[in-house]
Amino acid sequence: MKILLTGSHGQVGFELNKKLSALGEVIATDREELNLKDAQAIRSFIDATKPDIIINPAAYTAVDKAESEPEVAHLINVSAPEVLAGKARELDIPLIHFSTDYVFDGLKKDAYIETDETNPQSVYGKTKWEGEERVRTYAKHIILRMSWVFGVHGNNFLKTMLRLIQEKDSLNIVADQCGSPASATMLADVTFKIVDTIFKNKNFNDYGTYHVTSDGETNWFEYASLIASELIKLNIKIKCGPDQIRPILTSGYPTAAKRPLNSRLNCEKLKKTFVLELPHWESEVKKVLREII
Repeated sequence: MKILLTGSHGQVGFELNKKLSALGEVIATDREELNLKDAQAIRSFIDATKPDIIINPAAYTAVDKAESEPEVAHLINVSAPEVLAGKARELDIPLIHFSTDYVFDGLKKDAYIETDETNPQSVYGKTKWEGEERVRTYAKHIILRMSWVFGVHGNNFLKTMLRLIQEKDSLNIVADQCGSPASATMLADVTFKIVDTIFKNKNFNDYGTYHVTSDGETNWFEYASLIASELIKLNIKIKCGPDQIRPILTSGYPTAAKRPLNSRLNCEKLKKTFVLELPHWESEVKKVLREII
């Protein structure tokens, strides 16, 4: 099996590159090998490599910067997935595309299900939603919406907190945004299961949109507090303990892009379709923290 993977230097792409090699040849690309801002370059690359499946975790993810760079965000998050879907249709191969909780406005009281109405509130969220819609024009697609991604590789909240807790005497962390952190390794494991299922089952027809994140829920304040507590247990010298982390409201930490207050995603459809158990976010955070240290 030849697997075309985009964004192989990103958090999720990095883990996918390692995990998927057990299933076949991974054609791992990042911006150096495949310029997702160039539609013709994408088409030519796929014509030359002739993959059996395309997996697209690559995205423009600088949420605040996207507010001032909408054209670039659109090229990577909308135009590129449209081209990938078009080439997948030509080759009659599956396409797995990653999306985000930012397609929702965060006003729902419960966890979001796949069929809930979308209402993105930022350029990033709008371009990711438009990208989903372009991918949906091709039948053999799977869209995986994820949230609060973290891992050993790349930039994320966990690694930022790890640094700040060792540098700062106190921290103010937003406590009114809720969600569930998803580790890049867990996302790679889930993708592996999906790809394996598609190719082992010749009659596979469960294409569509799925939510994937860890079990349990938290907020950024509780998440940061857990990190500080774990560092103490690991005998890491810190300046800011859990008692020095203070909860604040989103309104007290203004950002260029609006964040959803509720990022919780209901993953029952994914668990049922692919017979999966998803790990609890706390165990994943503790595991990755130990890996980093």
